[in-house]
Amino acid sequence: MTKIACKDQHQNPSSQQHNHLLLYNKAFVEQFEETPLLVAVLTYVGYGILTIFGYLRDFLRHWGMEKCHVAREREEQKDFVPLYQDFENFYTRNLYMRIRDNWNRPICSVPGAKMDLLERASKDYNWTFQHTGKVVKDVINMGSYNYLGFAENTGRCADAATESTHHYGVGVGSTRREMGNLDLHEELEQLVARFLGVESSMAFGMGFATNSMNIPALAGKGCLILSDELNHASLVLGARLSGSIIRVFKHNNMASLEKLLRDAIVHGQPRTRRPWKKILILVEGIYSMEGSIVRLPEVIALKKRYKAFLYLDEAHSIGALGPRGGGVVDYFGLDPKDVDIMMGTFTKSFGAAGGYIGGRRELIDYLRSHSHSAIYATSMSPPVSQQIITSMKIIMGEDGTSLGGVRLKQLSENTTYFRRKLREMGFIIYGNDDSPVVPMMLYMPAKIGAFGREMLKRNIGTVVVGFPATPIIESRARFCVSAAHTRDILDTALEAISEVGDVLQLKYSRHQRRPHLPSSLDSCLYLNDES
Repeated sequence: MTKIACKDQHQNPSSQQHNHLLLYNKAFVEQFEETPLLVAVLTYVGYGILTIFGYLRDFLRHWGMEKCHVAREREEQKDFVPLYQDFENFYTRNLYMRIRDNWNRPICSVPGAKMDLLERASKDYNWTFQHTGKVVKDVINMGSYNYLGFAENTGRCADAATESTHHYGVGVGSTRREMGNLDLHEELEQLVARFLGVESSMAFGMGFATNSMNIPALAGKGCLILSDELNHASLVLGARLSGSIIRVFKHNNMASLEKLLRDAIVHGQPRTRRPWKKILILVEGIYSMEGSIVRLPEVIALKKRYKAFLYLDEAHSIGALGPRGGGVVDYFGLDPKDVDIMMGTFTKSFGAAGGYIGGRRELIDYLRSHSHSAIYATSMSPPVSQQIITSMKIIMGEDGTSLGGVRLKQLSENTTYFRRKLREMGFIIYGNDDSPVVPMMLYMPAKIGAFGREMLKRNIGTVVVGFPATPIIESRARFCVSAAHTRDILDTALEAISEVGDVLQLKYSRHQRRPHLPSSLDSCLYLNDES
């Protein structure tokens, strides 16, 4: 059941819990309903059966009774160290290939609220695909990160990007430090700094590299990185490349984080016991597979108490959260100066590409001369830069219209409506009530492919996710709500989801609909629902 802690003294919350509540200026609602026992058992049984048949098919392939298409070592390399990891290779050829048709579908239109898909078919059980020449029109797009609806080929952003292409061309052909520093890049970085409320910022052409190439410039040998267990692969890679010691804390669990911080202060570095040169905490604003929002007020309180540095990845939250679209910092009404390194991407809410780092001027000046991504990478494409500038000005209201505010409000209303309806239907939904990333649990391996196919039959494009992107028994469908979705589009999608949910028996939730809280409890904090 959902646990509730209130500021009301009559509710007698624990002292520690009460102190945590004082950090929040609004209700914080997150739910992670436990997997029903029978469903968990059947999921393990399903994977067990698939594994047995996988070994049987490998036996047939070994003796030439079945053709094997997957990459493997040549015969003359049999004495070499294996090039391909055995289990991942086994998983790919025996489990993933069965449902591979649910991914990499080619899109031939703007990925807006609706999109067009190229139809394809396979004659060898998903090892290869051939295009049929047909186009599936007006598929409702419930999978793209188009939170504010800026993925469009008409309107102010498209017109500005087109004009920029005519003026600058498409490519720059150089790095920022050589001949690739345009006035557009300077304008973009100044605008981003103003939008975030920080002293300075810098932009990068690739979101993934913004993390993986900048973290090694910020931490190194003798440093400690504390990383949330569900952090994105780009954060994980950046931490590993840095050469720092990495310790992982439980997802959004402040007790786990504080224990690691205390141990780091008390024990210091391994063997020498010297103090750590630097302690860096890595968290995300919205976790893209869980739909949860970081407990930022508590993280900031801990980082201040233990003198650590905070690196915040706002890839999914910038533009999608907060009354001004300023991300999770804006959502909680916090001071941007309390976050040492603010990172985000332009690939989602801004309908573009690339990423940014924001913070103190000294930090940005240091990264300009030490970040591999800044020194060696080609500059951001001019039309992409212009797309970001135009969309960000619309969000900030600097275009002279209220369109940005309208889109922010529409996204918030759509998120609340879509999550509430799914929960009322009986699905298990993960994450925060304000998160536009909406994971719906599927669990069983056979239902991953079946859900994606059945939804496409009803002209709904969805993203289904399984191992290794999720724990092996927590397969899910991930919906991304957009401001471009109308109420009619959402109702059509919800009707199809409910219908497929009945067919595949996906309505696992054992919880009744949560009643609306009276106004006296509006300041309550909902803790993670793990029951």
